Amino acid sequence: MPVKVAGKFEQLSEDGDNSTNRFGGEDRKEVIMHIPDGFLAMNTWLPTWVVSVGGIGYSIRLASRQLKERMVPLMGIMSAFIFAAQMLNFPVAGGTSGHLLGGVLAAVLLGPFSGAIVISVVLVAQCLIFQDGGLTALGANILNMSIIGTMGGYLVYNLISKSIGTKKGMMIGTFIAAWFSVVIASSACAIELAISGTVPIRKALPAMTGIHAIIGIGEAIITSLVISFILKVRPDLIYGKEN
Repeated sequence: MPVKVAGKFEQLSEDGDNSTNRFGGEDRKEVIMHIPDGFLAMNTWLPTWVVSVGGIGYSIRLASRQLKERMVPLMGIMSAFIFAAQMLNFPVAGGTSGHLLGGVLAAVLLGPFSGAIVISVVLVAQCLIFQDGGLTALGANILNMSIIGTMGGYLVYNLISKSIGTKKGMMIGTFIAAWFSVVIASSACAIELAISGTVPIRKALPAMTGIHAIIGIGEAIITSLVISFILKVRPDLIYGKEN
């Protein structure tokens, strides 16, 4: 999830100097979750590709066993919705804006494995069509947002909703999980940048998690509103509540 801020790019380098970044934009600064090419060393992007291919391949295998006839078009609709929703930024604070990640939203409706596939499709489309995120870094972006963010978020949602066991519990779980998915994905991104030597961890982790903790609130509100509406009109669309 890119975070756009008015002003020049603030490069998180060792000396802390402000400078124009590798995107060439002089009128903006960004904290990047869609990692571009050149920001990850081979010892980072190559393993993340391997893990992501294995993780999404495993998700496809499990999802194909669980897929019901109605879920196939729903996956397509959800992919298109999240793709379009990510084009719209919402203001956060101090000139900062963020956009929907959508991992928990997809997982609550489709299950964690199908949800991870949906977010992966969106990330691939963004990378190839809009160059939003680099090709070499695509494995890392899929790992962060599709696997860690979506599946990690669903784990939190499932734990909370089952512990409370009511519609209220489901909504509490959705809100917390959506927020958590953004923060954990941004944390993974910061760690990868630090391992690659792009940004020291002492600067990358606070910068990424700090701003995404705020953006996560917007993610949580949007996700909760959508799930609340679906619960009212079509509760059968919620994963695990078909019956």
